[in-house]
Amino acid sequence: MISFDTYRTIALSFPEVTEDPHFEKTSFRVKKKIFATYDNQNKRACIKLSEIDQNVFSAADKTIIYPVNNKWGKQGWTLIEMNKVNKDLFSDALTCAYCEVAPKKLADQVRPYDNE
Repeated sequence: MISFDTYRTIALSFPEVTEDPHFEKTSFRVKKKIFATYDNQNKRACIKLSEIDQNVFSAADKTIIYPVNNKWGKQGWTLIEMNKVNKDLFSDALTCAYCEVAPKKLADQVRPYDNE
């Protein structure tokens, strides 16, 4: 189980991240682009992953991490049940989401071994 405070701490640890409201949710952005949101009412995160990362993380347990059930899911938006996920899995998924959206120069600061 991941608390919102832990979520916030991890998200804001990435370079140049801001926290802003997004409708009834909290969003985390890099260069004004959303890479993650938090739905406090449902205790659920929504993160932006590549298609490959979405498949890998969803394969771990589809009751914890799974694609959004519409066209957004096909674009990589992925839900995470915060009451079920462990910190390591969540941290890895959030890092991938940040790197998916951040400019390469910033993403390289988080994962310098990724030279794609």
